[in-house]
This record gives sequence, C-alpha cells and structure tokens, in this order.
Amino acid sequence: MWYILSKTLAEDAAWKCSKENNLNLVSVNPAMVVGPLLQAELNTSASTILNLVNGSETFPNDTYGWINVKDVANAHIQTYEIASASGRYCLVERVAHYSELAKILHDLYPTYQIPQKSADDKPYVPTFQVSKEKAKSLGVEFIPLEASLKETVESLKEKNFTNF
Repeated sequence: MWYILSKTLAEDAAWKCSKENNLNLVSVNPAMVVGPLLQAELNTSASTILNLVNGSETFPNDTYGWINVKDVANAHIQTYEIASASGRYCLVERVAHYSELAKILHDLYPTYQIPQKSADDKPYVPTFQVSKEKAKSLGVEFIPLEASLKETVESLKEKNFTNF
C-alpha cells in the first residue's frame, strides 16, 4: 500500500510542478509488469507468478492489469522520440483475475502444480478495464498476456527461482 501511495503522491507532485513551471510532462504508468527478468532479485510481479508455479495451494482473489516489460520499455522510448507525446500513458495489455492467470499457466505448463482455487470464497469478476488507445498512439503493440506469462516463467527457471 505504501509503495502505491508513494508513486501516486510523486506523480501528483510532478504534475503540479509541470503546471506551475509550464513544462510538458509525460508519465508512463504500467500495471503489474511481467516478462523476462533483467535483475537478479525478484520484484513484486515476478514473485506473484512464482507463487503460482511453485506449488501454492490457492491463488489470491484479486484482479490486476498486466503488461510485458518489453512493452513498457518501448513506450518509454516512444515518449522520448514522438514530439507530440504528452500526458499520462496507462500501460495495460489485459486486466485479469488470478483465476485467469492460473488457467493460462496450467494450459502452458500442465505438469506444474498450479492452484485451482481462490484463497477465499468471494466471487471474482474483473471490476475495471483500461483503454489501450492512448498507448497504441505511441505505436505500442501489446504482447499478449499468455506470451508474457510464459516469458516470466522461463526467466524464473533460467534464474533458478523455481523449486522444480
């Protein structure tokens, strides 16, 4: 919660500063970032995928937006290269509940012990969507969530984070 709050407050301060100083500000706001890992440590999003493939008995009853790290990098580059880029770019390939992630991972890795039930009995329905149109104006062609999850798992295996 504090991480999210700090990012929100920092962006608010940046927008205030840009308005007061007549600056053109561009912000790139990715959802949960998945895909190949560059770093040697686990980040939050990779940890969530690792928990799903490492034998967890349940998945969280949560819905998030998901985006591939390569799409995030491309969007950052495009905001520098396209002079007309301005404002906020929310990067989300797909909004998906953990049940959908579990199904995708089970289809990709049928021999892995992927959780099949939620941590609680509450109904789960995606409660929001995020438009891709503004990000597409940068030329971002979104990598599908299925491919992003596969890249994440393969990267986790390559970096020896998995227990199989």
